[in-house]
Amino acid sequence: MPNSKLFRLGYGILLIFLIIWVGDNIEFIFQPLLLIIQTLFTPLLIAGILFYLLRPLLNILIKRKVPISLSILLIYFVIVFVVIILIIIVGPMIKVQFTSLINDLPMIIENAVAKGYELAKRDWFAQFIHSFNLDPEKISQNAAAYSIKLLNLVASNLSSFIGFITNLFILVVMIPFILYYFLKDGHKMLEGLLKILPHKSLSDSRKLFSEMDRTISLYIRGQIMVAVCVGVLMLIGFKIIGLNYAILLALFAMVTNVIPYLGAFLAAVPALLVGLTISPGMVIKVLVVTLIAQQIEGNLITPLIIRKGLDIHPLTIILLLFVIGTIVGPIGLLFAVPGYAICKVVIVYIYRFIRLRNEEIHRTD
Repeated sequence: MPNSKLFRLGYGILLIFLIIWVGDNIEFIFQPLLLIIQTLFTPLLIAGILFYLLRPLLNILIKRKVPISLSILLIYFVIVFVVIILIIIVGPMIKVQFTSLINDLPMIIENAVAKGYELAKRDWFAQFIHSFNLDPEKISQNAAAYSIKLLNLVASNLSSFIGFITNLFILVVMIPFILYYFLKDGHKMLEGLLKILPHKSLSDSRKLFSEMDRTISLYIRGQIMVAVCVGVLMLIGFKIIGLNYAILLALFAMVTNVIPYLGAFLAAVPALLVGLTISPGMVIKVLVVTLIAQQIEGNLITPLIIRKGLDIHPLTIILLLFVIGTIVGPIGLLFAVPGYAICKVVIVYIYRFIRLRNEEIHRTD
């Protein structure tokens, strides 16, 4: 009985819980380790994302017989050149819009609250709100109070902002070095990892890591491309309807669209607040632009770039984001889909391995 598979599984689960319990009660050992992980997590993550984005370009240069170190330096040169061009062309417009937004932010929030209060006085809206047992006056008062708290919080955290700028500078310095060695020695890291594994499972392990690598690469490159396309669509739409701060709002949409499905709705919130300060008609126009961009992204861009490769149903993604976001928080939304895709690949390979092993046992018998 103690040697059965069920008991061995129970022993393994108990061992995992024991390790977690020991780690939770011996903080002086695990706290430095946790601090190291927290320090290295962000630069390694950003460098990893850039690695998957730039690796196809590096492979093209290597196939053209360009030495790998020179290829990486050429890629760095192109990136710096593109960034400088963008700063020269787009930088002044972003600076003007950002300065204007900071100056107008109190007025925007005040106008948005006032417009919302006017809207709450409309009979049809009041009936809609009362159907949910909500008090419009309380909502307006709370919105105004939270807006003031938000402004005070931003104003009182200048020291944190300076610390953020310092950490950002350190990241900018560290990431190119980490990325250089990722690009130069990425294949060596994989070979070193494979050497640790048993030799008889080397072929299966190589296939598993190759499939995991393909999944991560497809998701990162695809999601970045989708986000850029959505940002461009939103920028064009906002420019057409004449919405203020179009470039900033489009950049925000580009960043939030890294989160599948939910990103588009998050991007619409600031745009709707800005539109609300202008007129109800502008709010409708912003909604139309957002819906059109969302439909193009959901029905054309994402299926072509991501969904066919990952083979994950949209409902699965939505439920996954809801569960992971509830358990882990906002940061979990970024890793939910690729994490699920990798786990799916690992489980499929483990199932295949067990099935083939059982077939071999039956043949020998």
